[in-house]
Amino acid sequence: QLQLEESGGGLVHPGGSLRLSCAASGGALDRYTIAWFRQAPGKEREGVSCLIKSDAVTRIDDNTYNVDSVKGRFTIARDVEKNTAYLQMNSLTPEDAAVYTCAADRSPYYHCSDFLTGVVRMDYWGTGTPVTVSS
Repeated sequence: QLQLEESGGGLVHPGGSLRLSCAASGGALDRYTIAWFRQAPGKEREGVSCLIKSDAVTRIDDNTYNVDSVKGRFTIARDVEKNTAYLQMNSLTPEDAAVYTCAADRSPYYHCSDFLTGVVRMDYWGTGTPVTVSS
């Protein structure tokens, strides 16, 4: 069974950057759709970024999707050799402060929008890493 473990969270000043990591074990992460979610205190969980194979058959290219609030600032990626996914976060603001959790799903039937909007719950989840943005 796939297991996910996040790391890289911490305290950063407004305008700063962080790179979160999501290390996978028990399965090859390149076979999964990967997404990052966040939840701030008192708020609902929000899908942030998603990475999906552009073609389920050839499995050559990855397509990435970001919600509007992080477009141009956050980048999701994966390293197949390290079996790890990443979320590079730049130009952070206090509104980005939250617990960030990575998730994965192997189903070929759903799009990133299904996962990020919560219409479909992904199968595998990490426990989260906190990000604090404060001066």
